Amino acid sequence: MEIELEVKVLGMNTVELEKKVIALGGQLIGEENQVNTLIDSKDKPIKSYLDAYVRIRETKDLMNNNSISTLTLKNNISPGNIKANEEFNVNIENKDVMLNIFKHLGFDDVKVGYKHRKSYWLENVKLEFDIWDKKTYSYPYMEIEVKNSRDLDKIITMLNIPQENISTKSIDELMKINE
Repeated sequence: MEIELEVKVLGMNTVELEKKVIALGGQLIGEENQVNTLIDSKDKPIKSYLDAYVRIRETKDLMNNNSISTLTLKNNISPGNIKANEEFNVNIENKDVMLNIFKHLGFDDVKVGYKHRKSYWLENVKLEFDIWDKKTYSYPYMEIEVKNSRDLDKIITMLNIPQENISTKSIDELMKINE
């Protein structure tokens, strides 16, 4: 388990933000295509008893030409100006078998989304530029992942990001707004 601290930057020109990150010395550390499968229950949604979600992410690493599938439970533990999640990850070999297990356990609500992600490292901060398929979420955004709020404040200042463009909403919450 790891603790993940993150926010999303919405409503800004991500092409210009990426250029600014590169100009400030940001190092490209990853580029990937993902298939993200959210798993839930229609009768008893996970949100009804836990501020969390479950997903299977199939990642095709475009820089190293390899693939991996990961089952994740993300549990929100600290709502506020920065999102803190307990993240439990395990690699899986067979997505279809895992989905069948979930189906037998009553998890019958499955949504699939496709995402392209470029990741940079700048000033001890991970910056990820995400573009989802139009059906999932139509707007590109940048995600900022930090170890502490001091690093978040520093990178927001460096990139001149207005506070009103910062969001702690999950992709599931953003998808519902997009429907």
